[in-house]
Amino acid sequence: MKQEISCPCPTGRDVVFQTESQPFSELPNQSKLFLEYQKNPLQLKKYYPSAVESHTQISRRIPEVLANYKTDRNLLCDVLEDANRANGASEETFKNLNLLREDDCVAVVSGQQAGLFTGPLYTIYKALSAVKLTECLRARGFKAVPVFWIATEDHDFEEVSKTEIIGRQGKLVKLKNEPQRCRENLPVGYVKLDDSINQTIEQLFNELPHTEFTDEIKKLVGESWTSGIDYGDAFARLLAKILGKYGLILLCPLDERLKKLAAHVYVEAVKKSDEIVSALIKRSDELKENGYHAQVLITPDYFPLFWQSKDKTRHAIKKTAGGTYKVKDSEREFNLEELADIAAREPQRFSPSVVLRSVVQDYLLPTVCYFGGAAEVAYFAQSAEVYRILERPVTTIFHRQSFTIIERKHAKTLTKYNLQLKDFFAGIENVAPQLAEKYLNPEMANIFAEVEEKINIQLKRLDRNLTEFEPTLAENLATRRRKIIYHIGNLRNKFQQAQMRKDAVVMRQIETAFNALLPNKNLQERSLNLTSFVNGYGLFLIDWIYAAIDLDDKEHRVIYL
Repeated sequence: MKQEISCPCPTGRDVVFQTESQPFSELPNQSKLFLEYQKNPLQLKKYYPSAVESHTQISRRIPEVLANYKTDRNLLCDVLEDANRANGASEETFKNLNLLREDDCVAVVSGQQAGLFTGPLYTIYKALSAVKLTECLRARGFKAVPVFWIATEDHDFEEVSKTEIIGRQGKLVKLKNEPQRCRENLPVGYVKLDDSINQTIEQLFNELPHTEFTDEIKKLVGESWTSGIDYGDAFARLLAKILGKYGLILLCPLDERLKKLAAHVYVEAVKKSDEIVSALIKRSDELKENGYHAQVLITPDYFPLFWQSKDKTRHAIKKTAGGTYKVKDSEREFNLEELADIAAREPQRFSPSVVLRSVVQDYLLPTVCYFGGAAEVAYFAQSAEVYRILERPVTTIFHRQSFTIIERKHAKTLTKYNLQLKDFFAGIENVAPQLAEKYLNPEMANIFAEVEEKINIQLKRLDRNLTEFEPTLAENLATRRRKIIYHIGNLRNKFQQAQMRKDAVVMRQIETAFNALLPNKNLQERSLNLTSFVNGYGLFLIDWIYAAIDLDDKEHRVIYL
């Protein structure tokens, strides 16, 4: 059932749009563990010790979080103030930083890699989900601030160097920016933009249609993504500009002062690395035995920290057969005592792996909960063991709000052809032929249906008689029958495709709807960049998305603009 939302805009008139829910169980590629966690997290307490039934219960965790939080708040906030000021943060952000200095304030956290032009849409949904819960806690009298952890330590630059938009003709356009001196294994936060970013920005706005908002959006992007600054800083600048009014605090973990604050966790993770690996392997086996999947592959040579070389590149550390620890792609070899000593003296030489990152994050911040994607929800079932071994309270994880934005032109296409978003999951190769029959030549569709029915009736009649008089021939008929039906179906498919080619208008409408709603057969939020939408609606769109967030709704949400 659709729900109407009225959202005030600076233009002076309210915008009214509709939302409805789509069960995650109807969406493709959803893991069993994630679906069951969304449905009833309390049944999975074994894997999620701090699970709660609803976001309204998260305040119960505040006393435990505050009691276990030992980080120097003032030093933390000094670092965050420097970084946020450098990235052009708003006054609202600095007010939140002052609040975070108070001993009874908690943080609602989310995070994501530093993607090109903020990366896929779900980056924005994560940030706004954290803001929404922060406001809910404040409305009930608790002190809370939203924090966004920019995963600048990750070194998979290929993943974040590209993004996609919907171009002028309704087609998917891929954008990519890779500076010339981008070394392998270099953390994303150390990748420095060069003049090629100007060409990428020009390509972006040449591909987008020009609207009343284009100049403003281009200015924001151009002021943020400039030659000579680091990739992570460019990401942070643009995020600060578009989400400024919401007071989001941005955190880059590469700052050496934050590494020093986290040194205790690094040292403990080194000392207890064998115990961590054994527990993670055991947990992975338990998950598999219960019909789930282990999100992070853990092998006996795994180590929960990466080595940060002096040239800033990041390398895995592996346990050798002899019990020492070797830096991958290097001759360096250590024992545990040496690694623990380095972690205490030079914590900047390390960065946490995916299973340790959340523990480090929640040691640095008084985290009351974390908003993540479906994959993050799944691997929290493993990382809970790391919290246990390091004697840290396990953070509650919530799935971020999940959206598909359907613009009016695409809503008209859905209505015209009696389609729903879930119909698109079958793929354009299956949907388009059905439309050809139903809307372009229903007479021929009826003829094919009649022919198939008559052939089936006569073949069944022949089968009954052959079975009675000569069973071996009946078996032969079964094989031939499958071939006959196959050839009729193949002819029908070719007719459907020919019809779609003849009616270019219908095919174009369907293709553009698929590109916008399910690009590359993925959910829109996983592929498309925010600029595709704010170029058409302005930054007002951010407020509309925020208004559409319903933390009580644990399903995928569809926004009809």
